[in-house]
Amino acid sequence: MTSTTRPPLPVVVVTGANGLVGSHVVAALAARGATVRAVVRRPGTAPAIPGVEERVGEFSDPAFAGHVVAGADTLVTTVHPLSGDGQTQLEVGYAGTLVIVEAAAEAGVQRLVHLSTAAVYDRRPGVGDVDEHAALAPDDAGDYAVIKRDLDQALAEVSGLTRVLLRPPAILGPGESSVWNTLRPADIARDEAERHAVPEKSFAWVHVDDLAALAADVAAGLVATANDPDDGPVEGACTPVNVAGGPATLRDYYGAVTEALGVEPVWEEGPAWTGQILSDRARRWGWEPKVDLDQALGELKDGLRR
Repeated sequence: MTSTTRPPLPVVVVTGANGLVGSHVVAALAARGATVRAVVRRPGTAPAIPGVEERVGEFSDPAFAGHVVAGADTLVTTVHPLSGDGQTQLEVGYAGTLVIVEAAAEAGVQRLVHLSTAAVYDRRPGVGDVDEHAALAPDDAGDYAVIKRDLDQALAEVSGLTRVLLRPPAILGPGESSVWNTLRPADIARDEAERHAVPEKSFAWVHVDDLAALAADVAAGLVATANDPDDGPVEGACTPVNVAGGPATLRDYYGAVTEALGVEPVWEEGPAWTGQILSDRARRWGWEPKVDLDQALGELKDGLRR
């Protein structure tokens, strides 16, 4: 009779564990059997799920960062301020993230999964489809895009970790901090000026459940490393991967929001980006989105009507 030894389950540190993306990643990791250290700033705010250990502190504090990543297999970073000036974004999203990433590298953590954004790409009118080789956003693209772009470039220089940069576009899914399901619709309801849109402009999107599924698979080591980034994360290197659902336009999104709110959209003419965020690499890694546009917008409308 032979016996097999099951490999040890991974220990994964997740920053921003009470946020929209972070909480879903924590749940997806727990469902995969990982032990999760859920980093939050306030006690009692981490997801209350078996296998999840709440860790309260500032990940930008080198002492706390070094302690929380000690003995972990993977670090998942999800924090970037939803609002605030460029300085706040630099201090929290950029510098703070680098503190805990460098602590992870020093501690011998094997993998980093960083929640980046498709906003790092140049998506001005006239630019076509965008894959991982596409040009990055110019310096005048705004604080959020430029700081996230520069952070990606800084993470590419960190050695000692297999780094994966997940680049989602607009993230749909319910939650108090959900930009596209909650905060943006609130602006549209309150201010007529926020209802203006060029209907043909592309609305690249992904549902938070599908994004979290890929993040958890990579973080848990369920996506094998490869020599070619199109086949998997390259060991010891930095691999970006786009994570986007099917094609959509602003007519789809604004139409759904304004219908649910009982207000009228204001359609405008003008130049607009009409390409797509291509996720061929993620699909070659075994990822397949399960939430289609009708489901995502139906969920959004149901939430707004309630």
